[in-house]
Amino acid sequence: MRLRVEFTTEPFDLDEAPAHAVVAREVVQGAGLDAVDVGPFGNTAEGDAETVLAAVDTLLRRTLAAGATRVSLQVNVAGPDTAPGGGAR
Repeated sequence: MRLRVEFTTEPFDLDEAPAHAVVAREVVQGAGLDAVDVGPFGNTAEGDAETVLAAVDTLLRRTLAAGATRVSLQVNVAGPDTAPGGGAR
């Protein structure tokens, strides 16, 4: 199964990325996820279920430790996971 996660961390700072936002970006970009999109008002990433769930765990732990006071996230099923060549796993 493939999952898509959408998340934001707060508090916001439009002048400079806060430490928790930098940590969030590092987590999702280093987690081996597909289709990572990081922006100032929301972030998305997609991948196989185990990779997404592991990234969410790390994301929550590290962003809270880095000063986030709120992490909002949504996880959706994006479809079946497929192996290279188009076959379902």
